[in-house]
Amino acid sequence: MAHLQDRRPAFTEPGEPGPTKDTGQDASAALIDTVSRAARERTPLRIVGGGTKAFLGRRVEATQAVELRDHAGIVHYDPVELIVTARAGTPLATLERVLDESHQRLAFEPPHFGGAATVGGMVAAGLSGPRRPWAGSVRDFVLGVRVITAEGKHLRFGGEVMKNVAGYDLSRLMVGAQGTLGVITEVSFKVLPQPVAAARLRLSLPFEDACQRLVEWGRQPLPITGAAFEAGTLHVRLEGGEGSVESTRRHIGGEAEAADFWADLREHRLPFFRGDDPRPLWRLSLPARARLPALDGDWLVDWGGVQPWLRSDESPTHVQEVTAAVGGHAIRYTPTADNVSPHPPLPAVLDKYHRRLKARLDPDGIFNPGRLYADW
Repeated sequence: MAHLQDRRPAFTEPGEPGPTKDTGQDASAALIDTVSRAARERTPLRIVGGGTKAFLGRRVEATQAVELRDHAGIVHYDPVELIVTARAGTPLATLERVLDESHQRLAFEPPHFGGAATVGGMVAAGLSGPRRPWAGSVRDFVLGVRVITAEGKHLRFGGEVMKNVAGYDLSRLMVGAQGTLGVITEVSFKVLPQPVAAARLRLSLPFEDACQRLVEWGRQPLPITGAAFEAGTLHVRLEGGEGSVESTRRHIGGEAEAADFWADLREHRLPFFRGDDPRPLWRLSLPARARLPALDGDWLVDWGGVQPWLRSDESPTHVQEVTAAVGGHAIRYTPTADNVSPHPPLPAVLDKYHRRLKARLDPDGIFNPGRLYADW
């Protein structure tokens, strides 16, 4: 991130925005009561935010819902320190609007998948956008969380500084756990300044040539924050200082394109992701510079080659086995009628530690049972 100019003032001038105090509604008491009662009665709970990422994972095997949308608001925001804390039910769009007013942003570029997306759902899903390989993931920017545990306790893990953890970093374990380890009520993030300049380019060339160029560019200090390939076109995004962006634009070449491409890619609004395609949608994660697995279907390759998206009628077992053979893993984004887990089976060692962690934090299995795997 060295190419991004830091707009932080050394101190807050008169008239500049200072720290923001609590601006929302605290429903934690009611949430704690709901969880405590469910824990005593061993009643499974379905944790609900905005519902925009409910398609991820399996259907939760619980009828009682824990609604978080009324537990919302910016608890604390300090633009000078680049720190923000928000309740889980805060609309993601609201948080981003507040950050934008101070020319700051969530660097990991989280997808919304709908206007009802919430901060808690963003963390629970753990999804990052096209900027992730260059800026970092959701987990990299989470400083701390507040969580209601299976015992009905409202605990804080981490805080509002980067170096504040000893032992298990439970705040980051909650990222991507999809609500299976506890009810997230509050999250603190590190935020970053918006770049001074940006450019969006498109180059027409074969996939093999695009891969070679990305390898070459990766060896240079270029302000690239997006690289995706689809249907004979390499899309490149540049962000940083005016001089570095302009010199890189001349170096890379290509044509300027509309800024909407990267938002449409992040939100799955491109034609590739259209809902009328009956073929399942797969998200593959591959090692750097790995070749695409030998699978039939249509591809869209993001993250400079390490996150390919696949539309294919290949069997789930075949997709996961062929992807594993090249050192990666595949997750199915299209729900199945039989509620099969979209995730590949965990290796024995990882499965053991995942089960131990689940048993320690949620011994009676009341939080989002079956969301990740049927027997969790």
